[in-house]
Amino acid sequence: MSRIAPYVVDVSAGAREFLSRRTVDPLPVVGALFGPVFERLRTLLGSVLGGGATIEMRLRQSSSTHTVEAFRSRQLAWGIVAALLGLGVSLAWARVRPITPALVAAIVVVAAVFGIVLCDRMLQRAAVKRLARITSELPTVLEFLTLSLSAGEGILDALRRVGTVSRGELAAELSAVVTEVNTGVPLAESLNTLAAGMHLPALTRCIDQVTGALEHGTPLAEVLRAQAQDARDDAKREFLEVAGKKEVAMLVPLVFLILPVTIIFAIYPGIFVLQFGL
Repeated sequence: MSRIAPYVVDVSAGAREFLSRRTVDPLPVVGALFGPVFERLRTLLGSVLGGGATIEMRLRQSSSTHTVEAFRSRQLAWGIVAALLGLGVSLAWARVRPITPALVAAIVVVAAVFGIVLCDRMLQRAAVKRLARITSELPTVLEFLTLSLSAGEGILDALRRVGTVSRGELAAELSAVVTEVNTGVPLAESLNTLAAGMHLPALTRCIDQVTGALEHGTPLAEVLRAQAQDARDDAKREFLEVAGKKEVAMLVPLVFLILPVTIIFAIYPGIFVLQFGL
């Protein structure tokens, strides 16, 4: 099984499961020695934290190639490294000032939890940033698709052209859709899979409109043009909402920087003239 599994991993689910049990990412050497221990700790971590579906969604949104199990292994590794760092800090502190074993244990536990949470936050941040880039690229891509359709190309050829010419996150996703269609997957099914994996409202709404137009025979150019305009209106509305929420934060440089400098420039010449006259 060890010799054959690497050669049939692309067609055998059992081979993939067998290889995933024998390797632990991101510590393959240590995982080969302590594989069962890491697997139990990873299972325990997954049962405590839960949210496997959420992790899978964030991995998809961030375009990560890791599985949920691989991400749990990375979280576990981060927690162990953070715990070791906490232990080192507590031992160094103990040389300067005696501390109780309970405090040492508390520092190690807090450091481990911090490492695990930090790994999850970094994944969440990567997913949010990538979704923001896709949202900003959506109006331009839709307008380019509209231009290609107006020139007489079909929807699949237009998607292929966008994936070939454009450089961006959304263009990469559309290229993956075209690849799936070339392997025999229906276009509507591939687009719906993309929408279900990204969980981006603007993209989901656009894909729903496109698939509906494909089913009912509605002209796609007009649909995409309307979706592009809606996406730009949503972006403007979002900017206005962000500006409204950060109105107090925008007053900080005005009150503490611009206003004092203005007062100094207005008052200092008069004070200088009075002092010079005296």
